[in-house]
Amino acid sequence: MADKVNPTKNPEHGWLQVFPLLVTPDVKIVNKAVNGRSTKSFIEENRWDSIRKMLKKGDYVFIQFGHNDQKTEDPKRYTNPHTTYRHNLIRFVNEAREKGAVPILFSSIVRRNFNAQGVLIATHGEYPQEARLVANELKVPFIDLEYDTELLEISYGPEKSKALHLHFQAGENPYFPDGKSDDTHLSFEGAEAVAKIVAGDLKKLQPQLKKYFKD
Repeated sequence: MADKVNPTKNPEHGWLQVFPLLVTPDVKIVNKAVNGRSTKSFIEENRWDSIRKMLKKGDYVFIQFGHNDQKTEDPKRYTNPHTTYRHNLIRFVNEAREKGAVPILFSSIVRRNFNAQGVLIATHGEYPQEARLVANELKVPFIDLEYDTELLEISYGPEKSKALHLHFQAGENPYFPDGKSDDTHLSFEGAEAVAKIVAGDLKKLQPQLKKYFKD
């Protein structure tokens, strides 16, 4: 989701970074997402608190975690999906609602992880399911981006889906002179595709927001 540095040169983009291209000028988007954070580190670095303090009635809060909560090798980020991760999501939802804001939960976007037979293999374990369960139990609007981006990756196929991510041979892109092979983060094309999916889902999930999207 995060805004990436040097956006005019850096081919990497977060989907919320390009989301403003899809909405009308009167929509204010504050992107507080940061690369590499889990629900745990986001809280401990006081990033969630900085959001909570600024929230007001009628705001919408997009909440998407999971990629970095998986980091079992890093105690500063890892969370058990069924305990700490779950309760962190519940905290985000409840504290947003206490401020009169509307939380929206998202499952993680998939990684480009095709096996030798061309089947896309899930990599996020139980984290997306916990997001679904929390959304269901707390009656939170939910966008299943794991499912949506699974369909997106499959529609592109094992080879063409590289364009959704960061795949460059050495010397192909000046920002990555030694080359790059990243199946997690998004290119502009990938970020734009995901942002458009989110826009479509939001208009169905929250019809009152339709007027804020460009035709």
